[in-house]
Amino acid sequence: MAAPCGKAYEAMERSLRARVPPLLTDLYQFTMAYAYWSSGRHQEPAVFELFFREKPFGGGFSLFSGVHDCLLFLRSFRFTEQDVEYLRSVLPAATDPAFFQFLQGLDCTAVTLRSVPEGTVVFARVPLMEVAGPLAVVQLLETSLLCLVNYASLVCSNAARFRLAAGPKKKLLEMGLRRAQGPDGGLTASRYTHIGGFDLTSNVQAGFLFGIPVAGTMAHSYVTSFSSLEEVWPQTLVAANGNRDPVDLISLTRGRLCRLCDLLGAEPGKINEGELAAFLSYAIAYPHNFLPVIDSYSVSSSGLLNFCAVGLALCELGYRPVGVRLDSGDLCRQSVDVRRVFRTCRDHFSIAAFQSLVIVGTNNISEQTMVELSKKENEIDVVGVGTHLVTCTRQPSLGCVYKLVEVRGSPRMKFSEDPEKSTVPGKKAVYRLLDCEGHPFMDLLCLLEEPAPQAGQTFSCFPLGQEVAAQLVTPAQVTSLRQEVFSKGQIKHPLCSASETRAKVQSSIQNLHPRHKSLQEPESYAVALSEKLHKLISDIRRGSGGGNTGSFLLAN
Repeated sequence: MAAPCGKAYEAMERSLRARVPPLLTDLYQFTMAYAYWSSGRHQEPAVFELFFREKPFGGGFSLFSGVHDCLLFLRSFRFTEQDVEYLRSVLPAATDPAFFQFLQGLDCTAVTLRSVPEGTVVFARVPLMEVAGPLAVVQLLETSLLCLVNYASLVCSNAARFRLAAGPKKKLLEMGLRRAQGPDGGLTASRYTHIGGFDLTSNVQAGFLFGIPVAGTMAHSYVTSFSSLEEVWPQTLVAANGNRDPVDLISLTRGRLCRLCDLLGAEPGKINEGELAAFLSYAIAYPHNFLPVIDSYSVSSSGLLNFCAVGLALCELGYRPVGVRLDSGDLCRQSVDVRRVFRTCRDHFSIAAFQSLVIVGTNNISEQTMVELSKKENEIDVVGVGTHLVTCTRQPSLGCVYKLVEVRGSPRMKFSEDPEKSTVPGKKAVYRLLDCEGHPFMDLLCLLEEPAPQAGQTFSCFPLGQEVAAQLVTPAQVTSLRQEVFSKGQIKHPLCSASETRAKVQSSIQNLHPRHKSLQEPESYAVALSEKLHKLISDIRRGSGGGNTGSFLLAN
């Protein structure tokens, strides 16, 4: 699949700048930035980390997404005169006018972003991004970065679960734009569900911006807009090879319909003429792309017969119908019945094209529906999913947070009455440990200055968030999860297309052990601290963390 063309990519970047300007943040980011500035602390070097606390959908993993947009946001981060004038109107009147001059000169050239690569399988409590730079600037970035990462990662993870439930053979069509939370939510959903494992989208703008294959044919409204064959115009179709005079498609189809009724024992009086007219009209318009919805009236008594009659007529003229869509009732049972009729037509009329007709199933598909679909006998080739995919009905938010871990080179830690809300202090390295079969089994957090763990060497570590003794670990392989992706105002790694990131996602999921990617009651993945990092936390908790006794908050 090709990456978006140059013009599409430029449009995508313009779209991001328009949707995510520096003002797309919470007001308290500006009040804090002013307080830093007024006390002369705004240039102090600071480090924040972005992570989530709980695995989504009750599953064993998430997919990290949104890095691409974060990088474009950082590269274009600047306040316009209009932005600054608006801020003058909403910040307290006592705000020093020099602060607004400071804002107008801000950019991200002093910001460094180290991140887990886009599309990587990730786990709760593991720092996914490290944002370092002048305190006021990296504080101002918080809400925007969270906004860009939270939903993208959530919907991408949801799509991956649908893909796991569907299995590798079925094609998945995302069709949730009309149910999405606004146009931006719709575009984000189309992009990141594709990255998470969906093959197609109905969203044309997403196809243009992100290079995702688009698909779609007709709605029920098109079918019900016809009432008789007199409404079909034109009524003729030229053969695919162009060597014959235009053929009366209505007459040709009627002949095939009569033979079908005799063959299948159908009652001609139950066949809806308006539906047949709609199919004929669409087939004349798109003879190479004929895939109608066949449940507007009755699948078995009308829709299937009408499709087969028109499809047989098209085949006689050298065209290949594509297939049908089912949108109500028992999709599994209907698909089996439909496939049986297709095979009967193939054999009786000697039409090989009926062997490969596609059956699309749509009808408020959820993850549970997909699981049940995989367990039952069915002949569905493509599943279309909308509402439950893009709105993430099982979990509305991933809950990523952005927490301070270092100021002026001194580690900072947030305490909480809820232990899960405590943070892990200091600038860190993050390593993924793999077993001898290549499956990840632990993510290890270390202080940045520590030497990396080595493959084949045993070391001790402490499970994060658990009051247990150290455990010994011997990894077969070790990989570093973080890479520097933004520095000195420049993006440091080539940006990948949606299709390239999608391939990385599938590879990342494939490497997971089945016990961690199970959709039901997966085994928890281990996240651990190095001995040095564990000792730092213990020292800070005891109030002997190198002068850091006052650097904690009892807060959410």
